[in-house]
Amino acid sequence: MRVLVNEQFVEVRLAPWQKALGLLRNIRVARADVSEVEVVQDPVREAMRGGVKVGLRLPWLYFVARTIRLDEVFVVRRGVPALSFAVDGEGTLRRVLLSTPNAEELARELAP
Repeated sequence: MRVLVNEQFVEVRLAPWQKALGLLRNIRVARADVSEVEVVQDPVREAMRGGVKVGLRLPWLYFVARTIRLDEVFVVRRGVPALSFAVDGEGTLRRVLLSTPNAEELARELAP
């Protein structure tokens, strides 16, 4: 998985296996629609809270999944901090949580 940020969009490019096992596709969100940016130190715990998820779920280890309502996406693994952001635009997606070693750097870049 790669997270790309430019002046117009935040794009999450998933590996082919993540797309297949997580029942997901790449995510592209207008930068203007990104809000509530934060770093989550224990993203697996966050992913395990509430909501039925579909996709690859290895509790306490790894999630490549989305909620049944399609409003949240989780690509997280234990021991790796995650970038969390809300999506305010049209469509069903409302929140994204992504484990990445450079979560703090991306959060600073996306913060208003």
